[in-house]
Amino acid sequence: MIPRYSIPAIQGIWSDKNRYNLWREIEVLYCEGLARYGYIPKKAAVEIRSKADFSIKRIEKIEKKTRHDVIAFLTNMAENIGPAGKYLHMGMTSSDLLDTALACQLRSAGRENLGRLEKFRTVLKNQAVRYKDLPMIGRTHGIHAEPTTFGLKLLVWYCETERNIERLKEAIDGISVGQLTGAVGTMSHTDPRVERFVMKKLGLKPALVTTQIVQRDRHARYMSTIALIGASLEKMAFEIRGLQRTEVAEAEEPFTPGQKGSSAMPHKRNPILTERISGMARILRSNSIAALENVALWHERDISHSSVERMIFPDSTGLLAYMLEKFTWVVKNLRVNKKAMKRNLELTGGHIFSQHILLLLVKKGLSREAAYAIVQNAAMKSMESDIAFKELLALDKGLTKVCSGEEIDKAFNLDNHLKNIDHIFKRVLKK
Repeated sequence: MIPRYSIPAIQGIWSDKNRYNLWREIEVLYCEGLARYGYIPKKAAVEIRSKADFSIKRIEKIEKKTRHDVIAFLTNMAENIGPAGKYLHMGMTSSDLLDTALACQLRSAGRENLGRLEKFRTVLKNQAVRYKDLPMIGRTHGIHAEPTTFGLKLLVWYCETERNIERLKEAIDGISVGQLTGAVGTMSHTDPRVERFVMKKLGLKPALVTTQIVQRDRHARYMSTIALIGASLEKMAFEIRGLQRTEVAEAEEPFTPGQKGSSAMPHKRNPILTERISGMARILRSNSIAALENVALWHERDISHSSVERMIFPDSTGLLAYMLEKFTWVVKNLRVNKKAMKRNLELTGGHIFSQHILLLLVKKGLSREAAYAIVQNAAMKSMESDIAFKELLALDKGLTKVCSGEEIDKAFNLDNHLKNIDHIFKRVLKK
């Protein structure tokens, strides 16, 4: 099941044609391995390689009767090969074919998304450097806290994306295993040398031990990684949505010529792409839960995981590729409102410098409790009146007794907050 939002590269990986091509290659390589170690005539392996072919329509017709996709595929292949077709699948079980092909598909989809994630990282880095010194208000609990820079916000996202790249690399490596171990994993009808031969040709590792299947903790880890990447994208999209609110208006996603925001209100520019990212991240999380549910199967294997996987793997890998494509474009073309950032920095009339005043008083010899009370009292009065915070501080005798007006002025300097921004950037981007 290929999702609507999937992009062509991912769609191709999960297409019937690609799946059957992988099945054909695995079966042909297996026969070549059997011939290599003397189990079947080498001439038969050559004939199988030259004649192995399939017809999707024919497979579908056979499957209507057999109600078994692998048997339908093998039947059609044998029809095309002729007498040598009897050596197909000799000693294998369906899951040997299915799980090994699935590993190839998940690896390919993972690499597709890895490339997109790396492009996204580059865009984040460029934008972080571009806005490194653009001051804006930082918010905790949704309340104005202290100044930061927009570049630093983006640098945090860059670092998180770096971690997601490493996680995805590890998940791809963890899923890149196949098996040719037979009905319950005992290799009673297969040869470990043939398995090694086939896996080497496919660029996979043989699973060290299996039942009838490759164990599903590997797949759950892969899907959990995708969900985590989606959660990171949602976090970033969520922030852009917050910054786009009319009352904030500091940054917004691109709004292209001819685009409409509302059918009723022509003035609207809605954050539809970042909202879409948030919604799709929920699907990735729910699919990861389904993958976790697939870990526990009856004894050596049941089939309860199979129908789930036919949906969640194309679904999640396709959605993630789409999300990365769209959100990379959003961040690259983000609209940044420097005037609004400056306006919001000044909105509280200087409350954002309260900690500098607090620490100045402590350095002057006051206890932290006494200093906190002075600063908080002035801030609260300022919030409830039209008198500026700085002016109220200047009226406090407990403060003016130990601090000069010049020292207070220096404490209200934006540079005090941003003096280590360069250091943080150098620490992150030292590579």
